[in-house]
Formats: sequence, structure tokens, C-alpha cells
Amino acid sequence: MYSYIKGIIEEIDLDYIVIENNNVGYKINVSSNTIKNLTLGENYKIYTKLIVREDDMSLCGFFTKEEMNMFELLTSVSKIGPKVGLSTLSFLTPSQINGYILTDDVAKLSKVPGIGKKTAERIILELKDKVDKLNVSYEETLIENTNTSLKDEGIDALLSLGYTQKEASEAISSVKDKNITTEELIKKALAYIMSKSLR
Repeated sequence: MYSYIKGIIEEIDLDYIVIENNNVGYKINVSSNTIKNLTLGENYKIYTKLIVREDDMSLCGFFTKEEMNMFELLTSVSKIGPKVGLSTLSFLTPSQINGYILTDDVAKLSKVPGIGKKTAERIILELKDKVDKLNVSYEETLIENTNTSLKDEGIDALLSLGYTQKEASEAISSVKDKNITTEELIKKALAYIMSKSLR
């Protein structure tokens, strides 16, 4: 029904945005990876997917077609709905997901909030022949492998401070520095959370 919506970003929250088009504000559920590319008050083109349920209708939005295509693949897997699809895209990029699927990396996929070992195995089984084999970030996958313990320590620290799993994961993922101590990682993640709360 909606292929995309062009308009001004009027509101940015942890897991949704409001975009205004022709004096209508559309609330769109998005991943943190999409949010990272947006600025309040600026004009954007957001690709959209209409989700229709018996008791609800909602829009999911994406900064790129690549992210939208991965969302459609993920939600085609049995027992994976829009919420888990967006959570996965908040935690990983499409190219990382492609890499984990093609290398049968159940451990990495099962670290995504809402995805356990069985679901990760199902994703690999059902999508291995469908993912884009040319768009694979093996280098990023390798980097993720070598920094897993550091990221986990950072997330655990933020959880102990009272932040949710989603907030902690998003904040830690926002820190791009690779050669960094746990203390520096936590400081930068907290700064990211504070900057979002001031928007």
C-alpha cells in the first residue's frame, strides 16, 4: 500500500519516528540503524512496509531498500514477527546478517534480543538460499567476533545501571571505536544515551 513516505522528521524515539507529509504525521516503527541516519527537522525518504493484523495496523520504516529487503526476509521465517525483525536490524546490519547466515554462525545470531538458538538455526535454515551472497560483510563479522566480550561487558554494565536491553545494545552499537577500553566504551555509550534524551 505504501512504498515510501517523503517528509520532515518531526519526532525521533527509541524505536519509532514521526514523519510529516502533507500535514499528516505518520508514526513509523524503525530500527536503531535507521534512526542513526536521521536528523530532526530534516527531509527524508523512508521506505515503508504496512503491517496488518486482526486488531492493529502499523508502519515499519527503513532508511535503505537493503534494510527493508532484509526485514522482509526475516519476517518470512516462521515465528518471527515485525518486532523481532526490527530488533535484529537494530543489533546487526543487513550485510552482517548475510555473513552470519552464510557461515552458519548460530552463536552470533542468537545474541540478538528476542532470538534464541532454535530461532537462529531456523533463520539460517530458511534463508541460506535467499540472502544476498554478494552483500556480505565478512570483515565486520570478524570484527564483531573479536570484540564480543568487550560489547557484552558494556551491555552488562548499562543493564546494571537500569537501562533496558534495547537501550544498552543500541548505545553500545553506536560506538564505532575498535581499540577502546571497557570504561571508555561505557562512557561513550552513556554520552549517546544522554544526547538522545535531549532531542
